[in-house]
Amino acid sequence: NTHRGAKRSERGGRFRQPFLGLNQWKQESQQRSADFRFYIENHTRNPDDLSRKQVRIYQLYSRTTGKHVQILGKKVNANGDDGGKYALLIVETETFGSHVRIKGKESEHYICMNEKGKIVGMPDGRKQECVFIEEFLENNYTALVSAKYKGWYLGFNRKGRPKKGSRTTQRQQEVHFMKRQPKGKVNPVQEFRFTTVTKRTRRARRLKSNAKRN
Repeated sequence: NTHRGAKRSERGGRFRQPFLGLNQWKQESQQRSADFRFYIENHTRNPDDLSRKQVRIYQLYSRTTGKHVQILGKKVNANGDDGGKYALLIVETETFGSHVRIKGKESEHYICMNEKGKIVGMPDGRKQECVFIEEFLENNYTALVSAKYKGWYLGFNRKGRPKKGSRTTQRQQEVHFMKRQPKGKVNPVQEFRFTTVTKRTRRARRLKSNAKRN
């Protein structure tokens, strides 16, 4: 009986060891999952560090005023002159979708929309109120809708004053903008597209090349 009991204990020991290993594997797996969750949480708290894709500088031409959006600080209007220092905008594009943050190059304030639909300039652009989604329209204009307040657009009346987001729709001209290069700078792609080549220009190029060789 003692010998059989020993064999049973040995068998039991053999069968218990794999279960101990399985429990240990589960604990390690849970720890790895916890560590991964901790990593993700800490690396996604500030979306600017990861999701920022591209930074561009351009102007936003307002269809209603015929001038440009400018950020003076807390105040934002659409009465900026072409090439004006307050009309130069730094547009930060995120990786996912067409989400953008718009900051004044001179004032360093972001265009934001508060819960009342009012357009204001804020020094901290990390809030969701300062994120807009680009919508490309058929008439070659661009509309900017709030990422937080659905259906509320960035818009300005004929006097250049901001419109409340709750009073805007995509069809209104007040929310239509056109991206423009700063004054004195030409988009190289557009410059290439609109360069026409004629017999006269070809001849002039040949004369220039011959003059350089000589």
